[in-house]
Amino acid sequence: MSHPHPELGPPPRLPEGGLRVTPLGGLGEIGRNMTVFEYGGRLLIVDCGVLFPEEEQPGVDLILPDFTSIRDRLDDIDGIVLTHGHEDHIGGVPFLLREKSDIPLIGSKLTLALIEAKLQEHRIRPYTLEVEEGHRERIGPFECEFVAVNHSIPDALAVAIRTPAGMAVHTGDFKMDQLPLDGRLTDLPAFAKLGEEGIDLLLVDSTNAEVPGFVPPERDISGVLRQVFGNAQKRIIVASFASHVHRIQQILDAAHEYGRKVAFVGRSMVRNMGIARDLGYLRVPAGLVVDVKTLDDLPDDQVVLVCTGSQGEPMAALSRMANRDHQIRIVQGDTVILASSLIPGNENAVYRVINGLTRWGATVVHKGNAKVHVSGHASAGELLYFYNICKPKNLMPVHGEWRHLRANAELGALTGVPKNRCVIAEDGVVVDLVDGIAKIVGKVQAGYVYVDGLSVGDVTETSLKDRRILGEEGIISIFVVVDSTTGKIVGGPHIQARGSGIEDAAFSAVIPKIEDAMAKSASDGVVDPHQLQQLARRAIGKWVSDSYRRRPMILPVVVEV
Repeated sequence: MSHPHPELGPPPRLPEGGLRVTPLGGLGEIGRNMTVFEYGGRLLIVDCGVLFPEEEQPGVDLILPDFTSIRDRLDDIDGIVLTHGHEDHIGGVPFLLREKSDIPLIGSKLTLALIEAKLQEHRIRPYTLEVEEGHRERIGPFECEFVAVNHSIPDALAVAIRTPAGMAVHTGDFKMDQLPLDGRLTDLPAFAKLGEEGIDLLLVDSTNAEVPGFVPPERDISGVLRQVFGNAQKRIIVASFASHVHRIQQILDAAHEYGRKVAFVGRSMVRNMGIARDLGYLRVPAGLVVDVKTLDDLPDDQVVLVCTGSQGEPMAALSRMANRDHQIRIVQGDTVILASSLIPGNENAVYRVINGLTRWGATVVHKGNAKVHVSGHASAGELLYFYNICKPKNLMPVHGEWRHLRANAELGALTGVPKNRCVIAEDGVVVDLVDGIAKIVGKVQAGYVYVDGLSVGDVTETSLKDRRILGEEGIISIFVVVDSTTGKIVGGPHIQARGSGIEDAAFSAVIPKIEDAMAKSASDGVVDPHQLQQLARRAIGKWVSDSYRRRPMILPVVVEV
């Protein structure tokens, strides 16, 4: 199996008649999915999603793909194909369209409705092309055929991309639920036909490649939910992804059966469920869904709240409820259902929310203690089945961490894909399909781009390191006034600490050390404020390290008079 090396340089010019594939996100991580296909000087993008921050990225709202490698080629982009409407596949689109707003968006009815609503908030009116399974559309030099796949959101599509260099098939996110709630199966006969035609490069969802067997059907959850609803004494609060239409449908069905009213909480949840209902993807019995403001008039045993926050996101509704920072207060006897899986890296945040909810008396039902979620991604048994149908000549696992990508490549090799044709890449690694052979040829920039409020890309790894230091070690500020001619101290030093765990009074022990160091430097003729600042920084830093074994951020200020 081929894999990227750290010493990879920029890719060479794409050979004439070759197809280039460059993942800018989604490989080596769960989220931020974005893949760029290039043929004949033209580009086609499949998905443009976001990644949600982890604890070591304080203050960050979203993480985007890095558009650097395509920024000077925006006019070469013929379209963005969106496989489905989850945030990790569409969330980055507004930020790319800010740079060129007329790039066409291609996707299914629900996917386009979700992204159009999101773009409306950014005041962007996109050009869209609605497609369905079985459709073929020529997008520049790319002939795209769309195939129905089953996932945890309706209307998901895979895309077969035909070029003179060969056919690449991108599955998007998929599984093979044989009893889907909406009756829409992954179209295995269509994939079999593509396999007979000849799939030169197959890009496959890797999320569950390590999980043996098959994913249980979505409908298995309905019985568990009914049991939870039957046992609940007071309010039921359900946390789910704002785009998980299938799961919300099951909640609505259970609420209707047990005579409860449902209210959606949170802007994205209200918006997305309204879209799904208006388009007919969500069946809502008359009178079932009510405004959250009317819940105070209902008995607790007739209330269901559906909100976001299943991943422990700090600003989501459920996290704020756990922290007593929301208008909805958790009380003894409430039942909370976390109807989603744990995205890797979010475990601590989720369990912190569970503990907070339990502290206030709620019974928390989650995947760890009840079957309230099934994955939307194919497990190893389904992937083996899929490979035997498709018979790809080259395989490129996508959408997953390194362990998932490698496990997926090994499954492909078991079904007969030559090991040297199983290409394990990562974000930014360039893969060329030339003369029927896919291989790694170079690497482009594909780092994290952080969104912090209205700022995009201004937050760097260095500033995140500073934030982590501030959060973990605190800050010490030193203020000194010196004579501009002699460099001698004429005021201070004044020292203050915040979050360092050191009392201000304790600094009386280090002030003489700073005074001695600065007096010595003044006698040596040092009067430059920057040099004096560094002198003060080193003096207090050494004292704090020796005395407290801490490394706070030290902010020295030297003023000349």
